[in-house]
Amino acid sequence: MFTFTSSDGLEIHVHAWQPVGPPRGVVQLAHGMGEHASRYGRLAGALTAQGYAVYAADHRGHGRSSAGTPGHLGEDGWNRLVQDQVALSDLVRVRHPGLPLVLVGHSLGSLASQQYILDHSERLAGVALSGTTALDRLLTVLAAAGGDATTAFNASFEPARTSHDWLSRDEDQVDAYLADPLCGAALDARAMEDLAAAAHRLARPETVRPDLPVYVAVGDRDPFNAELTLSDVVVERYRRAGLTDVTYRTYRGARHGILHETNRTEVAAELVAWILCVTG
Repeated sequence: MFTFTSSDGLEIHVHAWQPVGPPRGVVQLAHGMGEHASRYGRLAGALTAQGYAVYAADHRGHGRSSAGTPGHLGEDGWNRLVQDQVALSDLVRVRHPGLPLVLVGHSLGSLASQQYILDHSERLAGVALSGTTALDRLLTVLAAAGGDATTAFNASFEPARTSHDWLSRDEDQVDAYLADPLCGAALDARAMEDLAAAAHRLARPETVRPDLPVYVAVGDRDPFNAELTLSDVVVERYRRAGLTDVTYRTYRGARHGILHETNRTEVAAELVAWILCVTG
């Protein structure tokens, strides 16, 4: 692990996994809301086994990068969170000059990745969006449901065993999330306002370079994308914007956390295969 200083002075903690030999490429992971980067060690292991160096920051307000109240991102926090991802990319490109870089974002991290590529797609060999959604449409759905995201997301799985059954069919994975002291915090009201303000930009991806390979992977029982209807919109928007290499992978029966699902080995294997393809 190492740290770097963000533009507002916050120390961002970064997890790093290295392959045995010289790396063939670099993968940057962006985790979801209310969790932290070390939860993706299994995926990092699958990637290092194929020769990739892997880096994943704990987002501001999350994990080891949380300075104070979990979920508090600070002034202009959402845009700074995205800029932290760009800064990490710049750091790893210095560490690994000339190697292709792929960005993999899950859930909140996928939204950060959507914003990242609006302005910086030239930095990447590809971007993968796991458990992603059309944010503007999701906010409309949540407003209609009264604004309580956890209750709305869990509604499809009643009678629910826990408050987070929507994350995975694997009860052990859900229990591990609930038992983790670094998991479970939501963004505070200011951070949610900043995120909502970005929704209109994410809905217009015309500034993404048209030849950027994009991989969208979701579960068809994921309430975050309203059982594919919102991830369908994401894919349609990229294709309508002129992107020529968009792969859309859906997993039957899977819920939101596809990288922690019962079929996570399959999910990871197909993601790694795509990364191998786009990095040559």
